[in-house]
Amino acid sequence: MPERICLFPGSFDPITLGHVDIIRRAADLFDQLIIGIGTNSSKQAMFSLEQRKDWIAEVFQNEPKISVQSYEGLTVDFCRKLNARFILRGIRYVSDFEYERAIADMNHSLAPELETIFLTSSAQHASISSTLVRDVIRNHGDARQFLPAAVRY
Repeated sequence: MPERICLFPGSFDPITLGHVDIIRRAADLFDQLIIGIGTNSSKQAMFSLEQRKDWIAEVFQNEPKISVQSYEGLTVDFCRKLNARFILRGIRYVSDFEYERAIADMNHSLAPELETIFLTSSAQHASISSTLVRDVIRNHGDARQFLPAAVRY
């Protein structure tokens, strides 16, 4: 049986407890779960790529099935490079599903061998998004309740 490798792509700017919840729950489904920090030319990151990679590596340091890598270009091309057959996406609300479904459909058209797996957020993490957390941080608020302990800003 081929190894079940899954990519969880995103900007993780910063990684939140919502991300951590999805990753830990998904880890049992796959032999390897790679957190892929994609470079999006239309987004200006608040935290450096190296900082985000370091935080993720620290959060999952005791979980050998979980790793982090960065990439540029199409997610499907990165999946092929990794021999990943699955893409993981987290869903918080119905509006997320519509957006994520469109991406999944496009990815499937480009790479029919890939399957996108959707996991819904746990109720306690559904309202957490990196965008909202960045707003709290920019405005000098305390965002620690939404972030893993490794994320120090």
